[in-house]
Amino acid sequence: MKDPVRVSITGAAGNISYALLFRIAAGDMLGKDQPVALQLLEITPAMQALEGVVMELNDCAFPLLSSVNISDDPGVAFRDSNIAMLVGSKPRGPDMQRSDLIKDNGAIFSVQGKALNDNANRDIKVIVVGNPANTNAFIAAKNAPDLNPANFTAMMRLDHNRALSQLSTKLNLHHTELSKMTVWGNHSATQYPDISNVIVNGSAVSDQIDQHWLVNDFIPTVQNRGTTIIRARGASSAASAASAAIDHMRDWVLGTPDDDWVSMAIPSDGSYGIQEGLMYSFPVTCIDGNYQIVQGLDISDFSRERMIATEQELKTEVDAVSHLI
Repeated sequence: MKDPVRVSITGAAGNISYALLFRIAAGDMLGKDQPVALQLLEITPAMQALEGVVMELNDCAFPLLSSVNISDDPGVAFRDSNIAMLVGSKPRGPDMQRSDLIKDNGAIFSVQGKALNDNANRDIKVIVVGNPANTNAFIAAKNAPDLNPANFTAMMRLDHNRALSQLSTKLNLHHTELSKMTVWGNHSATQYPDISNVIVNGSAVSDQIDQHWLVNDFIPTVQNRGTTIIRARGASSAASAASAAIDHMRDWVLGTPDDDWVSMAIPSDGSYGIQEGLMYSFPVTCIDGNYQIVQGLDISDFSRERMIATEQELKTEVDAVSHLI
């Protein structure tokens, strides 16, 4: 057997983590031959609930689950961790403003960034799921000066998957027939789901889609899908967010499919004119545990306008959390 990979998960008693933990333990994220050691973090009042989750994990008798440890101390939960999935945060409620999330959750990720800096494996891979994910990832990375900023990412895979679902429904085909979807920017209502390069059966999808549907249906539906789900079920996306987090980390570790790419929020290197350092979503390919931005894509004026709008929002969010950096 391989040595276990240490996977730290925050907010481990919450709804997203409940949909996440059992799939990781079953091998859905790192493969059916990779043991995992789970290191779970919760706030003190939720530790009893977390103990119940651990009982269930144990009762599943997963062959790949080598150990489970729980703590309310980030330093303990991140010790020697290879992968960190920062899920825990105050969830967005109905009609809650994004500024409220930034205020309430920003301090959490400065503390966790420092704990990762002091305790985690130097090659750790971090995905931030808790919203506002991009800016929280930026905060965490800035509070971990001894770690490579490229180790920190934020989840845009949920938006990527939503875009594939909406487009495949429109075209009356399965989403696996589509490739080269891109979601640019921020995990917010300014994100830009871009079908400019999407391919189906060797042909450009953009030739099959009318502009009215793209502008007035597709883009707003993807941008506001999270809010729509909250209003429908009275709670934030959980199972779909967990599934997207697994997709994100699986592709980062094991590699993206041939002739395709995925959307990940990563520290900008200035590609496509995006301000360097912002945690911005780009199309990326992954190989051997590293990601690389897809270069050389043609950017129309229509796309550029939307890419700049979501970049500007991220700049505003970064300014709002400057005291946490």
